[in-house]
Amino acid sequence: MLLSLVLHMYSMRCVLPAAVLLGTAPTYVLAWGAWRLLSAFLPSRLYQAVDDRLYCIYQSMVLFFFENYTGVQILLYGDLPKNKENIIYLANHQSTVDWIIADILAIRQNALGHVRYVLKDGLKWLPLYGCYFSQHGGIYVKRSAKFNEKDMRNKLQSYMNAGTPMYLVIFPEGTRYNPELTKVISASQTFAAQEGFAVLKHVLTPRIKATHVAFDSMKNYLDAIYDVTVAFEGTIDDKGQRKEAPSMAEFLCKECPKIHIHIDRIDKKDVPEEQAFMRRWLHERFEIKDKLLIEFYDSLDPERRNKFPGESVNSKLSLKKTLPSLLILSGLTAGMLMTEAGRKLYVRTWIYGTLIGCLWVSIKA
Repeated sequence: MLLSLVLHMYSMRCVLPAAVLLGTAPTYVLAWGAWRLLSAFLPSRLYQAVDDRLYCIYQSMVLFFFENYTGVQILLYGDLPKNKENIIYLANHQSTVDWIIADILAIRQNALGHVRYVLKDGLKWLPLYGCYFSQHGGIYVKRSAKFNEKDMRNKLQSYMNAGTPMYLVIFPEGTRYNPELTKVISASQTFAAQEGFAVLKHVLTPRIKATHVAFDSMKNYLDAIYDVTVAFEGTIDDKGQRKEAPSMAEFLCKECPKIHIHIDRIDKKDVPEEQAFMRRWLHERFEIKDKLLIEFYDSLDPERRNKFPGESVNSKLSLKKTLPSLLILSGLTAGMLMTEAGRKLYVRTWIYGTLIGCLWVSIKA
């Protein structure tokens, strides 16, 4: 019976962070909504500055759970600048935790509030979050022939006109790499071979549209591109084969001991502008990622496995960066829930905020 209780408690370790992260969402949306109304007649630059600060507070709380609570070890390789820049962030995609990795790097550059995502279109229907991500500068895109290039360019131009700092996160593979989905991997490899590109093993063939539109629209606004390769330690089975990367729940249950993050900073002048040349350049960057991951997962030398080549830095995030945000948002939420009027406002925010958000994104679609 005691063993059963221990196992149950072990499996429930993600409940606390999930409850806090979801539970504080209405509080955050109310704070942002109040600022949105107050700033209606103010310069957009001022609105964006405060919105970025609010976003930084919420995401700092998120990182409390994903770094301090889990105790995961962050190992950084390569060249992450200390100062924030206007960048496009390109990374391999294998887990729902991947968007947190961008936060992990951004907070180490004091750029957490500036993180914005290119997201698949279906995520716009997420309760509360779907509408807000769009308001914060996120861009929802549809795949293949339905991709609306003009809409993306217009959004990026409006952000640049407002002087919006850009830490734009793109996952060019378009979908998560899962070694168990052999049909997806096979289709990706077949497409690469047909197009005359190298066949990749540990990543999918990247798509070019969103990356090209983002770079072409912002090339005079950007400082660089960050080419980021991520590997989660503990994702190799007993036979030495790669397993599926940890889900968000598994990660919060402390099932990932280390994250290895390799960063290449690429100056914008080294990126080809024409789409055909950029397509080949992007594939070559993913070939480099693939080689790094082959070394990580498949190296015949046990000493070289489970790490990237080169020196790593063990980067630990201070509680000073995350705990205050947790206390602020959880305190405000608890205070709201202590009164009947507050509880009604809380519930109505979930219900009406979700309905209004869905209506808003459907109109904007």
